[in-house]
Amino acid sequence: MKKLLLILTLSLALFSLAAKPVKNVIFLIGDGMGLNQVYAAALVKGAPLYMMQDTKTGLILTYSYDNGITDSAAGGTALAAGVKTRNSMIGMGPDSVKVESILHQAARNGKSTGVMSTSAITHATPASYVANQVSREMQDEIALDFVKQGPDVFIGGGRRYFEEREDGVDLTEQLKSKGYEVVYDLEHAEASGSAKLAAFLADDHLPDVISGREYLLPEALNIALERLSRNKKGFFLMVEGSKIDMRCHVHDIMGSVAETLEFDETVKVALDFARKNKNTLVIVTADHETGGLSVLQNAPYRKGEELIVHFSTGGHSGVPVPVYSYGPGSDNFTGVLENTYFKATLARLMKLKP
Repeated sequence: MKKLLLILTLSLALFSLAAKPVKNVIFLIGDGMGLNQVYAAALVKGAPLYMMQDTKTGLILTYSYDNGITDSAAGGTALAAGVKTRNSMIGMGPDSVKVESILHQAARNGKSTGVMSTSAITHATPASYVANQVSREMQDEIALDFVKQGPDVFIGGGRRYFEEREDGVDLTEQLKSKGYEVVYDLEHAEASGSAKLAAFLADDHLPDVISGREYLLPEALNIALERLSRNKKGFFLMVEGSKIDMRCHVHDIMGSVAETLEFDETVKVALDFARKNKNTLVIVTADHETGGLSVLQNAPYRKGEELIVHFSTGGHSGVPVPVYSYGPGSDNFTGVLENTYFKATLARLMKLKP
């Protein structure tokens, strides 16, 4: 009888733990990062990537509303808002009606929010979490959306869309009036005590890692986590490694590997945070694969060698992309899933009001 009671008590405790809402979500997107981009980076590293270790694994279907091959705008909108839309559209359904992202839903529920990217912060993927525009090309208008409805913390490139605009308006002054501290490097971002932070690290996109840029994304994530975790209600944070995609568009395999390894170091920061903060869910995925990459070298890779690969396209491909997850609720992200699956599932796990 005592044994039965113990089993029942443990079962109830486990159920209670499972039912507890997820407090924090760190959602990391490797733009253009398919399975072969991950594998190529692991070959060069000589070990599994952090995202491959101690995580649940699934696959994501990436097609858009009007095309078997998505772009980053439709792919980002599907991940952020749970809606298939037309290529090029940001935060809108295929009928041009605005849709709400998981970031905005989290903010309405009292959580802090953040967006980070190694591209311009107004680029398609980060914009999908913040803006509502009919075209990804409308970056001046997307920057206005960051001022009107932006997250508490955003870090990336794209200063020119806020300060050197065609309309002559300096949006950084408007950000300051809304309580943001505006900085232009991570040193000043780290020194900032403000809970609201806008860090512009480049005029447009950040330089490539392979061209000599030091890793910035892991440090930027630490800065964002310090600010967002002050909120006792938790946070939602989207982090994008943008330039995996950009290097694959020009068939630069070692450039792609360098960007993937920086992104993976950022994943490590997220996983370390989640291990210390048990109510944190980490999701790592991609909006699409870029380049139709095949890894052809089957002999052991030696440091300093060039990987033997083949790119089948200069654009995106339609193949499924991986999703890796860690933390409470990670069992929900296995199997083959639609890219529209995330918003409703994350809202349920965080117990957000509609």
